[in-house]
Order: sequence, then C-alpha cells, then structure tokens
Amino acid sequence: MNAGTRELMTELQTRGLRLQAPQAGAASRRGGAGPSDHKAVTVDGVTLMVPVHTHGAFDSPFVADAPGADGLATLRHGTIPIAQISFPRTPKFYARQTADGIPYQQIATLHGTDVLATTVLQTCIRYESRRKACRFCAIGQSLAAGRTIAHKTPAQLAEVARAAVELDGVRHMVMTTGTPPTRDRGAQVLCDSAEAVKAAVDLPLQVQCEPPDTDAWFQRLKDAGADTLGMHIEVIGDELRQQILPGKTEVPMARYWEAFEAAVAVFGRGQVSTYLLAGLGDSRETLLATSERLLALGVYPFVVPFVPISGTPLEDHPPPGAGFMQSVLQPLGAMVREAGLRASDIKAGCGKCAACSTLSVFEGAEAPAEIA
Repeated sequence: MNAGTRELMTELQTRGLRLQAPQAGAASRRGGAGPSDHKAVTVDGVTLMVPVHTHGAFDSPFVADAPGADGLATLRHGTIPIAQISFPRTPKFYARQTADGIPYQQIATLHGTDVLATTVLQTCIRYESRRKACRFCAIGQSLAAGRTIAHKTPAQLAEVARAAVELDGVRHMVMTTGTPPTRDRGAQVLCDSAEAVKAAVDLPLQVQCEPPDTDAWFQRLKDAGADTLGMHIEVIGDELRQQILPGKTEVPMARYWEAFEAAVAVFGRGQVSTYLLAGLGDSRETLLATSERLLALGVYPFVVPFVPISGTPLEDHPPPGAGFMQSVLQPLGAMVREAGLRASDIKAGCGKCAACSTLSVFEGAEAPAEIA
C-alpha cells in the first residue's frame, strides 16, 4: 500500500465522511459502546470505521456518492473523484429474532466486515454517575433509544453467534461490558457469556473489561473460552485521567500494569491489548513511550483517533489531525513490527479487526525520511 493511500485512510478517520446515500450497505452506528457515530467503509481492500454522524463529519471535505450496481461508490474530495470505495452489506442475521421477539441486532452487531460485537451489560456504574462517567462515553444512548437491551444472556449470545457464523461467515467476536458494581469488574459475566458461545460455535473470542480485583480471573476467562483479552487504558497522564475518566481512576495505573503482565502470562504475547485514545491531550511522546512499555510486556497498543460522540460532554472536542495521527502511527507501526506483535497475529478482537485505527496499515510500511 502506498503512502498516499495510508494518508487518505488516516484523513478519513479523523475528518469523517458525508454520505449521499446514508442507507447504503450495513447500517451506521449511533451511540452505544465501541465505534459509535461511524460507518464501515472499505478503501483499497481495507475496512475502516469512519465517522459519519459527528459534527466534524458534517463539514468534512470527503463525500461518498451513492453506490452503483457493482456496489462501488466514488469518493470525492470536494468535487474531485479520488478513489472507489464500498460498504459492507447488511448481514443476514439482522433479519432474525429470538423466540421471545428480540431482534438479533439488539443482541450483537457486525463491526467491520467479519466481526461480531456485543456489550454484554449495557449499563455501567461509571456512566450512571455524572461525576464518575467517562466524558466520551455513550454506552447508555443506544439502550435509551431502544436499539439494544440491558443484559444479553449467555443463551442469547450463543444463539446470535451461531447464526452470524452460519449466515454471514463471521470470523471472530468481541465481548465488552459496562462495569458492574462487583469487584471482578465484569469478569464473571464475561466468563458465563464466553462459555456459552464456545459451547455453541467454534469462534475466536475477545473479552474486554477493566482489570479485575484479582489476577486469578485471567485464567478463568481463558478456561471459559476467551482467546484474547482487552483492558483499555484510553488516557495516560494522571491529570488527564482525572479529567476525562474520573470514575476509572479508581483503578490506578499501577493496577493496569500489574494486570497486563499477569494477563500476558495466561493469554500469551500479542493476545492482550489496550486502547489508547489519541487526541485527548496525551502527547505524541507519551503515546509512543507508553506503547513501547506495553510492547515490551507483550501487550498490543491499539492507538485510535478520538472521535467525539454527539450527546456526550466531549461532543465538541476536536478530533486529532491526520498529521498528528501519522506522526504517532508511522513510528508505532515500526515498533509493533519489530516487537513481532502485528495485528494480523492477534486471534480475535479489536486489534485484529483493526478498523478503528489505521495502525495496521503502518505495520508493514517503510519509514519515510521524515515524520511531519
């Protein structure tokens, strides 16, 4: 992939996209956990989650025409055609519902082109307190809008996972959760859910939660069927954490570092990952230094551009510029490559999907003479 295409992808993720045919392909996502206010877009064979419902996207210079009969749409910068893109199709499993009438789409959704994703608990002790809520989080929005249910049972998750594999060829699954008022911070509900899914279908699975109170949970999660684990730092600096993640600071960074080391011992190098949100105030140097420390432990540092979500306290916070993202992702791609922890080697999860960041396209890139 040439440098121009990598630059285009990074710009799309930071500036967003205006759609002439919003209903084309699989539905875009509003609110909820995970990549929100986005739509999956495939550029040069790589699928990205691109903002389409944010304030920035409404003013984006990038415009996608309606797809033609071949499924391809022309991407324009202003009025100038610059690329052909496509949108993943609406999955077949979305047309089904459980015996008690719950649409499968309210239980789990398609991310990217081949990833099934769910938020097992759509409630969170952090979100329910205005003082403790993460300032960018929209986990409650999709629940309030009736697009999901509060608690997906193990049986429901197993049923939908089996259908997604059989009908749509889904290749791996992500289970995240809001944090419940228990010391395990969601690990038990993830164990129950993973065990049910793995009993129903052979599907690589990532589970995601805050670091639980004891390292014993990592082996329990693996024994239940989890193949990989995500524990997300998101924001690094102590002062910034207090400002952006006031509730999550109850779990100190020291606990994250202890948990990463213990989890890698169970899941293996490259099979534990964390999100780092670029654009909220952590410097390029901080992001790269933290990533270097994570890679040394065997943790994949999934650096993604911050996307302001409508209806959250940070809805007007600007996303990072494409230049800033490239200045981080270019050297980080080389660091990941040298550490032998590429996205393609992850068994399941956000890092393997890679659609929320262009990091993976930099992992095989040659370093330029100078980083802007």
